[in-house]
Amino acid sequence: MPMHIKKTGILALAFAMVSSAGLAQNYPSRPITLLVPFAAGGATDTVARVTAQSMSKILGQTIIIENATGAGGTIAATRASRAEPDGYTLLIHHIGISTAATLYRKLPYDTKTAFAPIGLVTNAPMTIIGRPDLPPNTLAELITYMKANGDKMTFGNAGLGAASHLCGMLFMTAVGKEILTVPYKGNAPVMNDLIAKQIDLSCDQTTNTTAPIASKLIKSYAITTKTRLGSMPDLPTADEAGLKGFEVGAWHGIYAPKGTPDDIVQKLAKTLQEALRDPDLVKRFNDINTEPVPQNEATPEALKAKLISEVDRWAPIIKAAGQFAD
Repeated sequence: MPMHIKKTGILALAFAMVSSAGLAQNYPSRPITLLVPFAAGGATDTVARVTAQSMSKILGQTIIIENATGAGGTIAATRASRAEPDGYTLLIHHIGISTAATLYRKLPYDTKTAFAPIGLVTNAPMTIIGRPDLPPNTLAELITYMKANGDKMTFGNAGLGAASHLCGMLFMTAVGKEILTVPYKGNAPVMNDLIAKQIDLSCDQTTNTTAPIASKLIKSYAITTKTRLGSMPDLPTADEAGLKGFEVGAWHGIYAPKGTPDDIVQKLAKTLQEALRDPDLVKRFNDINTEPVPQNEATPEALKAKLISEVDRWAPIIKAAGQFAD
């Protein structure tokens, strides 16, 4: 190789390294957009806004929330996957990012490789709930009742790919009984019809169910985490109540587009970790019955591992149910 070409290559590589370091050092120099796949006012939107506020204080730049809704969260994910990988367009998504990989058979991106994970944020527990006059009073009684009466029962969810839809599929698979699924456009109408005794069952985040459970407007059968929730200590875990190993949560993570410089990814990860220690964030998360993940989970490595394992976990369940979005 001619010496002048070799020197040119070395200089180009050195320039690229310096440029990358310079980008990270000066980042962020303008506002960041955080894409939220779901409507304002929902659980993911609330988690996004609380997290963005704390991260903004640390970064010294505004993080603008943009609700890019539709298609089970894949519109926002598609935009994020195609965005300039400069750290100025980020995505927050819940468990649905992993299940969309199977629910949508023709996604314009590869879920496992299209993003640079930043870190996990929170894992909101789910609750198995029923209409107020449903005869069973315990989860064990509910399972027996479903096996005997499932053909006449209905299960409401917030739409294809919603956390309530996924929890319902996993629950019916665990019980071994399919019941009629009724998709709605959001959590609020599901709750309204459950309270009004128009549907029999649902599974929803504690962010939405705590108040109606406390007011006895609905029945509660179990929480879907390993441990009981401090705000509802009398509600057993699904494992305690008879569904061994049953666990599902509406986990949330933050992503950048693939190709985002590692220095920027690491800066965002460290910012997220610091934000999750912010007392104001912790309090506001507690107000909606969730909490920040441990620091070792708010990392690119932890989120990448979680995403891949969840894609692999849900694929056979969704395929067996035959419930696809396209």
